[in-house]
Order: sequence, then C-alpha cells, then structure tokens
Amino acid sequence: MMKYTIKLGCMKLNNYKTIAESYTGEIIEKKSRFIAYMSPVTTEDAALDFIGKISKKHWDATHNVYAYKIRDNNISRCSDDGEPAKTAGAPVLDVIEKEGLTDIVIVVTRYFGGTLLGTGGLVKAYSGAAKAVISNADIVTMQTSVKFVLSIPYTFLGKYENEFIKYGVLILEKEFSENVDILGVCKEEDFTVINKKFSEISNGKYLIEPIEKLFYGFKE
Repeated sequence: MMKYTIKLGCMKLNNYKTIAESYTGEIIEKKSRFIAYMSPVTTEDAALDFIGKISKKHWDATHNVYAYKIRDNNISRCSDDGEPAKTAGAPVLDVIEKEGLTDIVIVVTRYFGGTLLGTGGLVKAYSGAAKAVISNADIVTMQTSVKFVLSIPYTFLGKYENEFIKYGVLILEKEFSENVDILGVCKEEDFTVINKKFSEISNGKYLIEPIEKLFYGFKE
C-alpha cells in the first residue's frame, strides 16, 4: 500500500469559488477591443505580477485596467488606468464579487477604436469583458476535503470506480501490484458514506487510510 505521512487536522473552513487555471475573453464595443485576461492567484504579489506581465505584453494598449480579489486578509483592489473614475476597474471588481469568486485577478486591455463610449458605455464594456472571460472559465468550489489511500483487490475495481463517479472522488494516482492502490480525494462530508460503501462492495476486503485534510477544487 502507498506510504504517506498523515497530516490530519481539525480544519473546517468556509467553502469558496475560484478558478484553477487562466482564461481569456474578448468583446468589441464601437470598434474598441476589450481583451480580458483572468488568472488564479492567492497573494497580492502574485496578482501584481500577473498585471505587470499583461501590461508589458500590451504596452501599446490605450488602457490596462485591472481588478483582483484575494481571500487571505480579504483584499480587493482595482484600477481604472486612466479611464474616468469608477468606469473601468470598479465594474470589473463588481462582476467578480457578484459571481462570488475570490483568489482571482482580471486585467482588461483596451485598444481604442476611435469612438468615445461615455461613462455608461465604459461601464458596460468593461463589465462585459469581465463577464466574457468568466463565462469561458471552469469554476471550481474549494471545499474541505480528505485525501486518502485505498487498497482493494482487482476484482472490485470496476464497482469502486462507479462509486468514485457517483460521489465525485478525484483519483490522483494508481499503482497496480498485489492489489490496486489508489490515492484519491473526496469532500470531507462524503468520506464516511464512501467508506461505508467501499466496505459493502468488497465485504470488508479493503484498506483505507485518510492521510490529509486540505482544500481541494471540485468543478461545478
């Protein structure tokens, strides 16, 4: 059976929604291009680093507007980058908050198309760009989870895999030796039920060991 250091604790924190990877989106508003970039971040330094990279990439853009929300210390920041006050960064941040997302940064790059949009038009455009990139994303809910090691006879693998699908168990690693050894993650609230199901399937002919409590992302 796989060997891991046990790190179980009493962690029980609130679930939250975020993204697991970076995404882009784009809209056109009266010939102005609004290109939105979104990335997961867990620190303000990481957010600022991402903003810097996008601003460097689009050094010739009219504006590089940004907003970010960090769960740790409940940090929220935004910048209009030269657009009229509260017409750019604030609308992007508002979209992030209304979507219930955290630990993300969004940069919206604008290339001016020759037509002024007015304050209302700017709010609509920057909000629209933020919505466009979020609509392209796979949202994950970070939940208190249990990582476990499971060892089962080969003959029960198919039935166990059906239970993995049913309860959204994520398989991180498999080893095939005398038995099938599996490293998996499930929601903490499901662990007891899953353990009972595993016992029923194999008539107790299995070994399971919880090794760590952690936050893990499950797709919505």
